[in-house]
Amino acid sequence: MRIATASLLLATALRLGAAVGIMPAAAQTFTEFTLPTPASRPSAIATGSDGALWFTEAGGKIGRITTREGLTEFPIKGGGILHSITVGPDGALWFTEFTSNKIGRIPTTATAENLQLSEFTVPGPPGPLGITSGPDSALWFTEGVAGKIGRITTTGMVTEFAAPTAKGGEITTGPDGALWFTGVRGKIGRITTTGALTEFPIPSENSSPGGITTGPDGALWFTEPVGGKIERITTDGKITEFALPNPDAQPWGITTGPDGAMWFTQASCVRQPGPHCTIGNKIGRITTTGSITEFAVPSDGSGPHSITTGPDGALWFTEYYRSRVGRLVLP
Repeated sequence: MRIATASLLLATALRLGAAVGIMPAAAQTFTEFTLPTPASRPSAIATGSDGALWFTEAGGKIGRITTREGLTEFPIKGGGILHSITVGPDGALWFTEFTSNKIGRIPTTATAENLQLSEFTVPGPPGPLGITSGPDSALWFTEGVAGKIGRITTTGMVTEFAAPTAKGGEITTGPDGALWFTGVRGKIGRITTTGALTEFPIPSENSSPGGITTGPDGALWFTEPVGGKIERITTDGKITEFALPNPDAQPWGITTGPDGAMWFTQASCVRQPGPHCTIGNKIGRITTTGSITEFAVPSDGSGPHSITTGPDGALWFTEYYRSRVGRLVLP
């Protein structure tokens, strides 16, 4: 009876977009999957064309997980620190190898015995960070070196475009057919497929935006780890800021959820005496009108990092510090 009542309350809150603070764990279903490799540090996660969840591990592996088939890891020899991952226009998974200065490609048919891996060296170092599938049937990526945005075709041809103030960050395709990216201190960047660059200043002082994605309302939504905010920018550059309850929330990954709201991760820094803090564990939800709800992840100190909506209608996320993949099912 208590669980049913909690579920009813949460469902009502979700329909109304109520800012109800941190919800108790009993109000929704969390499942956490521990990775076989200790300290694997899972980072980015994406839904593959095969209906599985694919993710990078900072320790040099690509992971694949489903609720039916379990978890598989693919070692990337010499891959070093792997960062972002996305589905390419060819249906394969494309990922960035930051320390190896490469873009990797792994098909959904890969097995432990037959990895079928392709790797393409890009200019640098330092190497590529964020990556996304572009509107022109190519992949677009940010580079750790200041001043460049990269493009790579599915055959491995790389083109670079000047972005003088850009340095790393995440990238996504906007509703206007341009590429939008973070990694510009105090600004959001936009670049067309022909290389025309525009930058939009963020109102918050000392802002350093993290994840970015296209929302269901035709705008771009991005996280602001410094100061704990979720922000919205229209394609003409108008920015709206929404402060989280905890200014030290450290939001990073963000995605559109199955309910038409934006869902994001929070490392949730909990301040201790002195300069240090304890890494927390929350998943956040914000409606397109700015109402915020927070959900506590069961494991302490998990450090949620990246998040995506799975084909099963659940939210899947990586737990960087606990080396787990989490799954959140709403009532």
